[in-house]
Amino acid sequence: MTEQCNAIVAAAKGGPEVLQLTQVAMPVAGPGELLVKIAAVGVNFIETYQRDGTYPVQFPFTPGAEAAGKVVAVGPGVSAFAVGDRVATAEGIGCYAEYAIFPVDKALPVPSSVPLDVAAALPLQGMTAHYLMNSTYHVEPGQTVLLHAGAGGVGLLLTQMLKERGARVITTVSTEEKEELARVAGADEVLRYEGFAAAVRELTDGVGVDVVYDGVGKDTFDGSLASLRTRGTLVLFGGASGQVPPFDIQRLNAGGSLSLVRPTLRDYLLNAKERLWRSTEVFDAAAHGKLAARIGARFPLSEAGAAHTALQGRQTTGKVILEP
Repeated sequence: MTEQCNAIVAAAKGGPEVLQLTQVAMPVAGPGELLVKIAAVGVNFIETYQRDGTYPVQFPFTPGAEAAGKVVAVGPGVSAFAVGDRVATAEGIGCYAEYAIFPVDKALPVPSSVPLDVAAALPLQGMTAHYLMNSTYHVEPGQTVLLHAGAGGVGLLLTQMLKERGARVITTVSTEEKEELARVAGADEVLRYEGFAAAVRELTDGVGVDVVYDGVGKDTFDGSLASLRTRGTLVLFGGASGQVPPFDIQRLNAGGSLSLVRPTLRDYLLNAKERLWRSTEVFDAAAHGKLAARIGARFPLSEAGAAHTALQGRQTTGKVILEP
């Protein structure tokens, strides 16, 4: 009889209710692969789009790209990892499960001092924060940054990393609870979304900020442009409120020779060296107490649908994880 394990399977596209705990065949590590017993899974917004058909995937479908756990088997030709090693990934396949396959070139070593639930909460959002401030726009000490959604998963991590760099951080949030989280993370100024561009001008003596990190998109885009100083840069890395409609590029000229960048994580993980650089700096910061990942909600694997409902309903802060 084939060995089996539990996994979340969506038989067809639909709402959160299509995510069902199902018995599936135990994965087997092939060449260049690790079989990992999953300790925790990071839940990300892209998985709601895959589940409901906004992003095409092949059904039946098991979501999940971000997870952490221990290696229980290695495939042929694998020498970089061994059974018992602690690993994480932001580029896995089918991680809403008790066991999953990690491609060895996309597996990230986890320091022994970083708990595996924290390790599952860090890779995607931690490496996103890392590339945003180091590569898309390299923030220098003393610069002023506007960061939207300061109490979100990326926002809380990026705020901490920016403060460690020596930047001044202005952030936006929607509630008093989220304001408190942003301040604990180190934000210098915390604003509400309404009228934020005018408030940013006032806080910067009319000059504006060096860079805006905007993962909200449609609802904040115009105000983000209006918050920039001459030759400032808007880094639009998400669209939580919807995608920004086409706009007249001459607005960048009129705003003061502004720059606009629309990056995505996969283009900043182009090879093993780059992946290891980003993940090592993120995990080392966590190991030494310089970076704290907020796990805002935990759900058992069987309640993946409830996790999606909470995430889509903006009922969470920080990271949502599943625990098999």
